[in-house]
Amino acid sequence: MGRRSDPPTRGGPVTSPDPRLTPDRQRPGAWYVRVDGTDQSYVDPADPTWLEFDYVQRVADLIDLSAEPGVRLRVVHVGGAGLTLPRYVAATRPTSAQIVFEPDVGLTAAVRAVVPLPRQSGVKVRAQAGREGLAGLAAASADLVVVDAFSGARVPAELTSRQWFAEVARVIGPTGYLAMNLTAQAPFEHARRVVAGIVTSVGPTALAIESSTLKGRRFGNLVVSAGPALPLDGLARRAARSPWPYRLLSGPELTAWLAGAQPFDDAEAEPSPAPPPSLIRFR
Repeated sequence: MGRRSDPPTRGGPVTSPDPRLTPDRQRPGAWYVRVDGTDQSYVDPADPTWLEFDYVQRVADLIDLSAEPGVRLRVVHVGGAGLTLPRYVAATRPTSAQIVFEPDVGLTAAVRAVVPLPRQSGVKVRAQAGREGLAGLAAASADLVVVDAFSGARVPAELTSRQWFAEVARVIGPTGYLAMNLTAQAPFEHARRVVAGIVTSVGPTALAIESSTLKGRRFGNLVVSAGPALPLDGLARRAARSPWPYRLLSGPELTAWLAGAQPFDDAEAEPSPAPPPSLIRFR
Protein backbone atom coordinates (compact mmCIF):
# COMPACT_ATOMS: atom_id res chain seq x y z
CA MET A 1 0.00 0.00 0.00
CA GLY A 2 1.15 3.56 -0.58
CA ARG A 3 3.59 4.66 -3.23
CA ARG A 4 6.33 2.52 -4.71
CA SER A 5 9.67 3.91 -5.84
CA ASP A 6 10.07 1.46 -8.70
CA PRO A 7 6.68 0.67 -10.30
CA PRO A 8 6.49 -2.48 -12.37
CA THR A 9 6.39 -2.42 -16.14
CA ARG A 10 3.17 -3.90 -17.50
CA GLY A 11 1.85 -3.68 -21.02
CA GLY A 12 2.12 -0.86 -23.53
CA PRO A 13 0.67 2.65 -23.75
CA VAL A 14 -3.10 2.93 -23.68
CA THR A 15 -5.58 5.74 -24.04
CA SER A 16 -9.10 6.36 -22.82
CA PRO A 17 -12.02 7.60 -24.91
CA ASP A 18 -13.02 9.79 -21.94
CA PRO A 19 -10.72 12.73 -21.10
CA ARG A 20 -11.48 12.30 -17.39
CA LEU A 21 -9.38 9.12 -17.34
CA THR A 22 -5.65 9.67 -17.73
CA PRO A 23 -3.14 6.80 -17.81
CA ASP A 24 -0.27 6.83 -15.34
CA ARG A 25 2.82 6.80 -17.55
CA GLN A 26 4.96 5.67 -14.62
CA ARG A 27 2.74 2.72 -13.81
CA PRO A 28 1.33 1.16 -16.97
CA GLY A 29 -2.21 -0.12 -16.58
CA ALA A 30 -3.10 2.34 -13.82
CA TRP A 31 -5.32 5.39 -14.23
CA TYR A 32 -6.04 8.78 -12.72
CA VAL A 33 -9.65 9.95 -12.70
CA ARG A 34 -9.69 13.74 -13.09
CA VAL A 35 -12.84 15.86 -12.65
CA ASP A 36 -12.83 19.64 -13.19
CA GLY A 37 -9.05 19.72 -13.19
CA THR A 38 -8.59 17.79 -9.95
CA ASP A 39 -7.35 14.22 -9.68
CA GLN A 40 -10.09 12.55 -7.64
CA SER A 41 -9.17 8.88 -7.90
CA TYR A 42 -6.36 6.55 -8.80
CA VAL A 43 -7.00 2.98 -9.92
CA ASP A 44 -4.58 0.14 -10.55
CA PRO A 45 -6.77 -2.81 -11.55
CA ALA A 46 -3.80 -5.18 -11.36
CA ASP A 47 -3.21 -4.25 -7.71
CA PRO A 48 -6.29 -2.77 -6.02
CA THR A 49 -4.41 -2.55 -2.70
CA TRP A 50 -2.12 0.07 -4.24
CA LEU A 51 -3.35 3.38 -2.79
CA GLU A 52 -1.60 6.24 -4.54
CA PHE A 53 -3.07 9.13 -2.54
CA ASP A 54 -2.06 9.55 1.08
CA TYR A 55 -5.56 10.48 2.25
CA VAL A 56 -7.00 7.28 0.76
CA GLN A 57 -4.53 5.27 2.82
CA ARG A 58 -5.86 6.99 5.96
CA VAL A 59 -9.38 5.86 5.10
CA ALA A 60 -8.04 2.37 4.41
CA ASP A 61 -6.49 2.37 7.88
CA LEU A 62 -9.97 2.65 9.40
CA ILE A 63 -11.24 -0.06 7.05
CA ASP A 64 -8.40 -2.34 8.16
CA LEU A 65 -9.13 -1.66 11.84
CA SER A 66 -12.90 -2.11 11.53
CA ALA A 67 -12.69 -5.87 11.92
CA GLU A 68 -10.20 -8.71 11.97
CA PRO A 69 -8.35 -9.21 8.65
CA GLY A 70 -10.46 -10.84 5.98
CA VAL A 71 -13.74 -10.47 7.86
CA ARG A 72 -16.67 -9.49 5.64
CA LEU A 73 -17.90 -5.91 5.98
CA ARG A 74 -21.02 -4.02 4.90
CA VAL A 75 -19.72 -0.79 3.41
CA VAL A 76 -21.55 2.20 1.95
CA HIS A 77 -19.57 4.63 -0.17
CA VAL A 78 -20.93 8.13 -0.79
CA GLY A 79 -19.07 9.16 -3.92
CA GLY A 80 -17.65 6.70 -6.41
CA ALA A 81 -15.35 8.21 -9.06
CA GLY A 82 -12.76 5.51 -9.81
CA LEU A 83 -14.16 3.12 -7.16
CA THR A 84 -10.72 2.89 -5.55
CA LEU A 85 -11.83 1.98 -2.04
CA PRO A 86 -14.60 -0.42 -3.11
CA ARG A 87 -11.93 -2.29 -5.08
CA TYR A 88 -9.65 -2.25 -2.03
CA VAL A 89 -12.35 -3.71 0.21
CA ALA A 90 -13.24 -6.36 -2.39
CA ALA A 91 -9.58 -7.39 -2.57
CA THR A 92 -8.82 -7.40 1.15
CA ARG A 93 -12.20 -8.61 2.42
CA PRO A 94 -13.77 -10.86 -0.23
CA THR A 95 -17.56 -11.38 -0.03
CA SER A 96 -18.05 -7.95 1.54
CA ALA A 97 -21.32 -6.28 0.54
CA GLN A 98 -20.77 -2.77 -0.81
CA ILE A 99 -23.07 -0.05 -2.10
CA VAL A 100 -21.73 3.01 -3.92
CA PHE A 101 -23.87 6.11 -4.34
CA GLU A 102 -22.56 8.02 -7.36
CA PRO A 103 -24.99 10.29 -9.24
CA ASP A 104 -22.64 10.91 -12.20
CA VAL A 105 -23.80 8.10 -14.46
CA GLY A 106 -21.47 9.15 -17.27
CA LEU A 107 -18.40 9.04 -15.06
CA THR A 108 -19.30 5.63 -13.66
CA ALA A 109 -19.79 4.27 -17.18
CA ALA A 110 -16.48 5.72 -18.36
CA VAL A 111 -14.58 4.25 -15.41
CA ARG A 112 -16.14 0.83 -15.73
CA ALA A 113 -15.49 0.77 -19.48
CA VAL A 114 -11.76 1.32 -18.98
CA VAL A 115 -11.20 -0.35 -15.59
CA PRO A 116 -14.15 -2.66 -14.96
CA LEU A 117 -14.86 -4.07 -11.54
CA PRO A 118 -13.75 -7.68 -11.05
CA ARG A 119 -16.42 -10.30 -11.43
CA GLN A 120 -18.34 -11.08 -8.24
CA SER A 121 -16.86 -8.03 -6.56
CA GLY A 122 -19.91 -7.53 -4.37
CA VAL A 123 -19.98 -3.84 -5.36
CA LYS A 124 -23.30 -2.32 -6.42
CA VAL A 125 -23.19 1.18 -7.90
CA ARG A 126 -26.41 3.17 -7.63
CA ALA A 127 -27.02 6.37 -9.58
CA GLN A 128 -28.15 8.34 -6.54
CA ALA A 129 -26.81 11.22 -4.49
CA GLY A 130 -25.61 10.24 -1.04
CA ARG A 131 -28.36 11.96 0.93
CA GLU A 132 -31.08 10.29 -1.09
CA GLY A 133 -29.36 6.92 -1.09
CA LEU A 134 -28.65 6.76 2.63
CA ALA A 135 -32.25 7.67 3.46
CA GLY A 136 -33.34 4.42 1.83
CA LEU A 137 -31.11 2.20 3.97
CA ALA A 138 -32.19 0.47 7.15
CA ALA A 139 -30.88 1.41 10.57
CA ALA A 140 -27.62 -0.30 11.58
CA SER A 141 -27.32 -1.78 8.08
CA ALA A 142 -23.67 -0.75 7.47
CA ASP A 143 -20.44 -1.41 9.30
CA LEU A 144 -18.80 1.55 7.62
CA VAL A 145 -19.90 4.63 5.69
CA VAL A 146 -17.19 6.29 3.59
CA VAL A 147 -17.95 9.83 2.44
CA ASP A 148 -15.61 11.03 -0.31
CA ALA A 149 -17.95 13.04 -2.51
CA PHE A 150 -17.19 16.23 -4.40
CA SER A 151 -18.96 18.45 -6.85
CA GLY A 152 -15.93 19.59 -8.78
CA ALA A 153 -13.46 20.35 -6.00
CA ARG A 154 -16.04 21.11 -3.28
CA VAL A 155 -17.93 18.92 -0.81
CA PRO A 156 -21.67 19.44 -1.45
CA ALA A 157 -23.52 21.43 1.21
CA GLU A 158 -26.01 18.63 1.88
CA LEU A 159 -23.13 16.43 3.12
CA THR A 160 -21.97 18.92 5.76
CA SER A 161 -24.91 19.36 8.16
CA ARG A 162 -25.64 17.78 11.53
CA GLN A 163 -28.83 16.31 10.05
CA TRP A 164 -26.77 14.50 7.43
CA PHE A 165 -24.43 13.11 10.07
CA ALA A 166 -27.40 12.02 12.17
CA GLU A 167 -28.52 10.00 9.15
CA VAL A 168 -25.05 8.46 8.89
CA ALA A 169 -25.21 7.60 12.61
CA ARG A 170 -28.57 5.90 12.06
CA VAL A 171 -27.17 3.72 9.27
CA ILE A 172 -23.96 2.68 11.07
CA GLY A 173 -25.75 2.04 14.38
CA PRO A 174 -23.88 1.58 17.68
CA THR A 175 -21.00 -0.46 16.27
CA GLY A 176 -20.21 1.12 12.89
CA TYR A 177 -17.86 3.82 11.66
CA LEU A 178 -17.76 6.91 9.49
CA ALA A 179 -14.76 7.97 7.40
CA MET A 180 -15.00 11.30 5.60
CA ASN A 181 -12.58 13.14 3.35
CA LEU A 182 -12.63 16.94 3.52
CA THR A 183 -10.44 19.55 1.88
CA ALA A 184 -9.64 22.77 3.68
CA GLN A 185 -7.15 25.47 4.49
CA ALA A 186 -6.53 27.46 7.67
CA PRO A 187 -8.29 29.05 9.47
CA PHE A 188 -10.71 26.13 8.87
CA GLU A 189 -14.00 27.92 9.64
CA HIS A 190 -16.00 25.61 7.39
CA ALA A 191 -14.14 22.40 8.26
CA ARG A 192 -14.51 23.05 11.98
CA ARG A 193 -18.27 23.29 11.66
CA VAL A 194 -18.40 20.08 9.62
CA VAL A 195 -16.29 18.20 12.15
CA ALA A 196 -18.39 19.62 14.99
CA GLY A 197 -21.43 18.07 13.31
CA ILE A 198 -19.67 14.70 13.23
CA VAL A 199 -18.70 14.92 16.90
CA THR A 200 -22.25 15.90 17.84
CA SER A 201 -24.10 13.31 15.77
CA VAL A 202 -21.76 10.33 15.35
CA GLY A 203 -19.59 10.16 18.45
CA PRO A 204 -15.87 9.89 19.25
CA THR A 205 -13.90 11.46 16.43
CA ALA A 206 -10.31 11.66 15.19
CA LEU A 207 -8.97 14.08 12.59
CA ALA A 208 -5.97 13.15 10.42
CA ILE A 209 -4.21 16.21 9.01
CA GLU A 210 -0.73 16.91 7.67
CA SER A 211 1.31 19.37 9.73
CA SER A 212 1.77 21.75 6.80
CA THR A 213 -2.01 21.96 6.40
CA LEU A 214 -2.59 22.26 10.15
CA LYS A 215 -0.11 25.14 10.31
CA GLY A 216 -1.81 26.95 7.45
CA ARG A 217 0.96 26.58 4.89
CA ARG A 218 -1.21 24.91 2.28
CA PHE A 219 -4.62 23.62 1.27
CA GLY A 220 -4.96 19.88 1.93
CA ASN A 221 -7.02 16.84 2.85
CA LEU A 222 -8.54 16.26 6.28
CA VAL A 223 -9.69 12.70 6.95
CA VAL A 224 -12.23 12.36 9.75
CA SER A 225 -12.89 9.00 11.43
CA ALA A 226 -15.76 8.59 13.88
CA GLY A 227 -17.90 6.03 15.62
CA PRO A 228 -19.09 4.97 19.07
CA ALA A 229 -16.30 2.37 19.30
CA LEU A 230 -13.63 4.22 17.29
CA PRO A 231 -10.29 2.31 17.41
CA LEU A 232 -8.24 5.32 18.48
CA ASP A 233 -5.23 3.32 19.64
CA GLY A 234 -4.99 1.54 16.31
CA LEU A 235 -5.34 4.77 14.35
CA ALA A 236 -2.62 6.36 16.49
CA ARG A 237 -0.27 3.45 15.77
CA ARG A 238 -0.93 3.78 12.04
CA ALA A 239 -0.21 7.50 12.21
CA ALA A 240 3.04 6.95 14.12
CA ARG A 241 4.45 4.57 11.54
CA SER A 242 3.16 6.26 8.39
CA PRO A 243 5.91 7.02 5.83
CA TRP A 244 4.07 10.29 5.10
CA PRO A 245 3.76 12.00 8.50
CA TYR A 246 0.49 13.50 9.67
CA ARG A 247 -1.12 14.53 12.94
CA LEU A 248 -4.03 12.65 14.48
CA LEU A 249 -6.17 14.95 16.63
CA SER A 250 -8.64 13.47 19.10
CA GLY A 251 -9.90 14.12 22.61
CA PRO A 252 -8.71 17.43 24.12
CA GLU A 253 -6.55 18.23 21.07
CA LEU A 254 -9.54 17.96 18.77
CA THR A 255 -11.69 19.99 21.17
CA ALA A 256 -9.08 22.74 21.14
CA TRP A 257 -8.91 22.67 17.33
CA LEU A 258 -12.70 22.96 17.09
CA ALA A 259 -12.51 26.19 19.13
CA GLY A 260 -16.22 26.09 19.99
CA ALA A 261 -17.43 25.71 16.39
CA GLN A 262 -21.13 24.89 16.01
CA PRO A 263 -22.47 22.34 13.50
CA PHE A 264 -24.20 23.44 10.33
CA ASP A 265 -27.96 23.00 10.10
CA ASP A 266 -29.49 22.03 6.77
CA ALA A 267 -30.89 25.54 6.27
CA GLU A 268 -27.47 27.18 6.48
CA ALA A 269 -25.13 24.47 5.22
CA GLU A 270 -22.56 25.47 2.62
CA PRO A 271 -20.31 23.58 0.24
CA SER A 272 -16.67 23.44 1.26
CA PRO A 273 -14.53 26.36 0.05
CA ALA A 274 -13.01 26.02 -3.39
CA PRO A 275 -9.27 25.42 -3.31
CA PRO A 276 -7.18 28.47 -4.22
CA PRO A 277 -5.68 27.90 -7.70
CA SER A 278 -2.23 28.73 -6.37
CA LEU A 279 -2.44 26.15 -3.61
CA ILE A 280 -4.42 23.25 -5.09
CA ARG A 281 -2.40 20.09 -5.13
CA PHE A 282 -2.96 17.73 -8.01
CA ARG A 283 -2.38 14.33 -6.51
